[in-house]
Amino acid sequence: MNKAEPLTIKIMDKEYRIACPEEEKNNLRASADLLNEKLGEIKQQGSVIGTERIAIMAALNMSHEILHSQSLIVEHGELNQRIEELSERISNSMRDIQLI
Repeated sequence: MNKAEPLTIKIMDKEYRIACPEEEKNNLRASADLLNEKLGEIKQQGSVIGTERIAIMAALNMSHEILHSQSLIVEHGELNQRIEELSERISNSMRDIQLI
């Protein structure tokens, strides 16, 4: 693992220096860009006032998106398992038919 080095990112026009391994710098920049995008969307809607409230709403929205994505992954895994079980039953039925 590489040594963490400082990286400066800008979030809502404020600079933050964060220690980050070299191989993670692009991911951190992309994360900051995504966060700024979400913060900008909420700020532009005008329904939330105050930097802290905007940040909380962005965090809440992003958390919701993550949890929703995770539930879709679980559902997808369960669907794949069900498909495999049905495929096995079909294969077993086909073998039984060939034995007759």
